[in-house]
Amino acid sequence: MKVLFMCTANSCRSILSEALFNHLAPSSFEAVSAGSFPKGQVLPRTLVTLQEAGISIAGLASKGNDAFEGNPPDIVITVCDKAAGEACPVYFGPVLKAHWGLADPSDVQGDDAAITAAFHATLARIELRCRAFLALPFERLSRDELKQELDRIGTL
Repeated sequence: MKVLFMCTANSCRSILSEALFNHLAPSSFEAVSAGSFPKGQVLPRTLVTLQEAGISIAGLASKGNDAFEGNPPDIVITVCDKAAGEACPVYFGPVLKAHWGLADPSDVQGDDAAITAAFHATLARIELRCRAFLALPFERLSRDELKQELDRIGTL
């Protein structure tokens, strides 16, 4: 099963989600990420946060969803923060879609400790959601039930 995590710039939240999901998931699952307006580079703080957590950063890059046109995902999860007035990206196609909104830790103002804490808190929330996702009984869930579970996980 391929999961696409999307946000606007594909430089922080979707990259954290891709890397952490792949770190936790069995080989039958794969996460990728993309942005509606990719920044073209991953934020250095994103990479440092992953390395501090012992998660591989190999192959992580900021890209648009056109990178997956020939190999579409099964599930698309947007991780933008609608509450902040940010436009969520749209993925067209007959895939299952869910929204797991996350505040952007790169928007946090303050000293280095406050910014580091925001990135680690975001990663912890992503881990909670990814673990809940991976614990689902996929073989017993209909498409509608899976959609309900994905939406529920987005509230964790």
